[in-house]
Amino acid sequence: MSRRQGEPPEEEISLFRQALEEAGVRRLRANRADPGRPRRQAESLAERRAAATAADPSQQATSRTSDGRVEPVRPSEYLDFALPDLPYRTQAQLKRGRIGWEAGLDLHGYTLEEARRELESFLHDALARRSRCVLVVHGKARSHNALEDYPVIKSHVNAWLREWPSVLAFCSAIEADGGTGAVYILLRRRGEAL
Repeated sequence: MSRRQGEPPEEEISLFRQALEEAGVRRLRANRADPGRPRRQAESLAERRAAATAADPSQQATSRTSDGRVEPVRPSEYLDFALPDLPYRTQAQLKRGRIGWEAGLDLHGYTLEEARRELESFLHDALARRSRCVLVVHGKARSHNALEDYPVIKSHVNAWLREWPSVLAFCSAIEADGGTGAVYILLRRRGEAL
């Protein structure tokens, strides 16, 4: 058998394969990637299981939205989120305030927990009414707490809406509807596919 130009001699290839074998490198049996989840270490599973069983169930939230640490946003920061498969034109119309909102909620004066309950109830009602777009005024006031120097309700609304399964997109409203103190929320209607 003739060697192609630039190809190493057979004995070098043999030595290379032997070195790989000695190093513990195994030949691949398939040329496709395994899309499965990576295997977890047994000890990390045991640790997680122990932590889960040790958690106090009375402290766990029953709501759809988390109350964990959220990333603070600035008072004047423009909020913008959309599912990757949302058509660009729809997203652009939402940003320009061209999709009429059908219901509104003002969260001024609520505590964080009250705001979460009100937002969840409002979104449930909007879905039941098959609303397409709603407005939520979260405000941009900073917290009165010395430890939190950022708009707490706005920051949490930003995080909560990203978790809500029926939210297709949201963005800060145009100035006439509250600007960066409010968001338009585009909802998926029941049974609707993008």
